[in-house]
Amino acid sequence: MKSDLFSSEHLAEAATFPGMTLQNAKSVKYAVNGEMHARQGSMIAFRGNLQFEHKGQGLGGLLKRAVTGEGLALMAVRGQGEAWFAHEAQNCFIVEVEQGDALTVNGRNVLCFDPTLRYEIKTVKGAGMTGGGLFNSVFTGHGKIALVCEGTPIVIPVALHEPVFVDTDAVVGWSEQLQTSLHRSQSFGSMIRGGSGEAVQLKLEGQGFVIVRPSEATPQKPAN
Repeated sequence: MKSDLFSSEHLAEAATFPGMTLQNAKSVKYAVNGEMHARQGSMIAFRGNLQFEHKGQGLGGLLKRAVTGEGLALMAVRGQGEAWFAHEAQNCFIVEVEQGDALTVNGRNVLCFDPTLRYEIKTVKGAGMTGGGLFNSVFTGHGKIALVCEGTPIVIPVALHEPVFVDTDAVVGWSEQLQTSLHRSQSFGSMIRGGSGEAVQLKLEGQGFVIVRPSEATPQKPAN
């Protein structure tokens, strides 16, 4: 049988080392040798001897998720084999977190990550109850994390005395060391007249970076 479909561009070759790699722009391959973690429902194929189990977040994480709708619905993947992960054909990107780093990520943008990374659901300081989520997931330790994004993300450097303002529905993540607060860019008079639709942004100050998607978030599908 012959087709361009069978070219090396599309062929899933056997992994030569454990861990995650980009299969293509829309999916991540993870060669599992022990354990890894992924968002529930994101596995699209696997081969080998693998088991998929629900992974709890602890009481604190469950309470925060119940109140806000944010958080990570995770599964642990254990055994020996290869698994492929994707989410709604969104673009995939791999970030390597080094010891001493801390990355804040919106839970909706997490695809999978190494078990050597620690995560905690934390309050976004200064964000109140407005915007894309009162709680985000903070990753520390060392290892790789795969993120998903609708479209190609924009990484904006944040410099001292040069804060960046982002739409709370478009933000993917940022350097944990940045200071956050809410910023109102719309006057009261404008709000009375109907507003611009861009009334409140997340203000990030300090030195680091922020990742934004090229569109505002779409409503989340109900979990099965």
